[in-house]
Amino acid sequence: MYKELDKRIDEILSGLTLKQKIGQLNQVQQPLNADAKKAVLERIRNGEVGSIIMAASATAGNDEQQAVKVKEFNDFQKCAVEESESGIPIIFGRDVIHGHHTVMPIPLASAAAFNSELVEEAYRCVAKEAAAENIHWTFSPMLDVCHEPRWGRIIEGPGEDPFVASSVARATVKGFQGDDLSDENSLAACAKHFIGYGASEGGRDYHRTEISDYTMYNMILPPFNAAVEAGVATVMSSFNDINGEPVTSSKKYLTKILREQLGFEGFVVTDWATVNDLVRQGACENLSEAAKAAIEAGVDMDMVSGVFANELEKLVTNGEVSMDVIDNAVRNVLRIKLAKGLFEKPYCRLRTVDKTEHLKIARELAAESMVLLKNDNNTLPLKRDMTVSVGGPFLRERRALLGSWTLDGDEDATPNFLEAVQAVKGSEGRLNIGIESPILTHSESAYMHSDAVVLCLGESHHVTGEARSVADISISAEQVELARRAKRYGKKVIGVIFCGRPLALEKIEPYLDAILCAWHCGSETAFAAAEIIFGDRVPSGKTPVTFLRTTGQIPLYYNATPPRSGCTGYYGPTSERNYCDTVGTPLYPFGYGLSYTKFNISPISVSDESLSLDSIKSGASFKFTVDVENVGNFTGKEVVQLYIRDKVSTIIRPWRELKAFKKLEISAGEKEQVTFDIGFKDLGYYLPNGEFTLEKGEFDIYIGNNCKTVNKITIKVV
Repeated sequence: MYKELDKRIDEILSGLTLKQKIGQLNQVQQPLNADAKKAVLERIRNGEVGSIIMAASATAGNDEQQAVKVKEFNDFQKCAVEESESGIPIIFGRDVIHGHHTVMPIPLASAAAFNSELVEEAYRCVAKEAAAENIHWTFSPMLDVCHEPRWGRIIEGPGEDPFVASSVARATVKGFQGDDLSDENSLAACAKHFIGYGASEGGRDYHRTEISDYTMYNMILPPFNAAVEAGVATVMSSFNDINGEPVTSSKKYLTKILREQLGFEGFVVTDWATVNDLVRQGACENLSEAAKAAIEAGVDMDMVSGVFANELEKLVTNGEVSMDVIDNAVRNVLRIKLAKGLFEKPYCRLRTVDKTEHLKIARELAAESMVLLKNDNNTLPLKRDMTVSVGGPFLRERRALLGSWTLDGDEDATPNFLEAVQAVKGSEGRLNIGIESPILTHSESAYMHSDAVVLCLGESHHVTGEARSVADISISAEQVELARRAKRYGKKVIGVIFCGRPLALEKIEPYLDAILCAWHCGSETAFAAAEIIFGDRVPSGKTPVTFLRTTGQIPLYYNATPPRSGCTGYYGPTSERNYCDTVGTPLYPFGYGLSYTKFNISPISVSDESLSLDSIKSGASFKFTVDVENVGNFTGKEVVQLYIRDKVSTIIRPWRELKAFKKLEISAGEKEQVTFDIGFKDLGYYLPNGEFTLEKGEFDIYIGNNCKTVNKITIKVV
């Protein structure tokens, strides 16, 4: 991809001293005062800094951070370009995770939209805003496939499915980087966390993982492969160890798999101070050993620990680390700096960005991300002329709606749900404000005189994000009581759930006639939810992760392998065998989401009932067709989903695997035909040694509107 840059890289590299080379591999954190700034400028002048992270703490997503000061960072750049001997520009990185000033839905919510084109468009907006403020590089997308909703960082990822995760990976990378990485409106993306971080035991952040090679290749690696294929500029190594081997010092993961197998050509940056962690983890005796282990494993840039800066020169001089290893890492860093166009345009031209269109796209994505989980007796949408009471602890909340990892969003400019409902409902009917606090000290009389009660419920952003795991994913008991007390008046009760993870809703679900999972959907959360509640928008989101009944079901995900005796815990009629004290099935399965209209999906037709293995390897594919008819009264969007099951294989394959989806907008009374091509890459799988294989045999093909569809046809590979 970057071959045309090799000659220039060689020229730059040949003129660098060892100290200057190591400086390119060193990232420092944003200085917070004048003395610290002076010290950083001196280090830049001496060629000791290759990058600055625009953050003051490891947990920037939940900590207060300084705003970006364009002039200050241009000062740093001027020092690097005009005052240092090498003249190599600095690359500035910031945690622009799911928005800058305009905040898009948290990534888990965006995955629920099942709309790659819209996600790409949203992240293009994010890139334009961030790039206008001297940000070159974002530490996103996070591609950790996760089966652990207790983990606070589940909000940053794409959910539990590798196919959805791969589609999100491509869309986000393309959105950030655009068609030309050197464009002033583009950001270098960073696929993280490579690899396995989302499998941290017990949902405890930074914890150990146990991941088989079989699971690694089939479940964890696919979205990173998709990001590499999309041209992602950088990759971040993860905190965790895998089976006792820290990723930061693993040549297996960072070189053999990432570079040799996936073909990654950019540079690898550590997560915050993870080279230091090699000593804490017991993998290295001291920091010198840690520097050697990390650089030889395939790490190119050390984030803020200073270990490379302090240890590598001595290691090279003593002959313990080869100069070739250093040169290779520097090449990787220079490759992205050149591709980003920093040598030609090192300084920021501060630009004013019109956010009007960005807010429009943010609302559209927020609306498509929200999932209607329940709608008994067509409770929703509400009519404007009804008397509606609104209440709940999130009625006037602003900050939580933006979600964690929002460094630059404006809380004061974020509408709350009460303001949105007042604007959307207008002057028709009546709007009452009921109980807001779960302490239950206020009057409930408003509910007695209402046609419907809308409760704003959920969880704070403070219990999501990095180092913000929870032991219990249940919605709070106080909120359950709030819903119970509202329901006793015999009114329709609607729960709007603002959350960053799939909360366990079993205890509150009986008291709610309708449930809208509104997530933490960013700047336009409140208006998107209000427009859905009153029918201005028809919900179309689908669950990108399983919604459990109770915390005790963790882990429970749709694409597990079949157990003995039919105890699926997910699909079969014998799920009661899983537990003595609860039902084994999920409350809401993967790929699930209701609409205000109804879609019928016809039986499946297929082009060929069987194809030879050789022909499939040569490019032949099965073509599956269904008719999708909107038999309801609203124009709406449906996500048509295709799943496969390899019935007999050398290594057991999952009950269901999502292999394709299409999101269609269909007018009421209209019908559309959908065709899916399924071939070698879709039907095959990876063996534990990383070899991709497709075996002869029967495959069940399911096409429907969630993973539990029974609309099935069987094909053969012969």
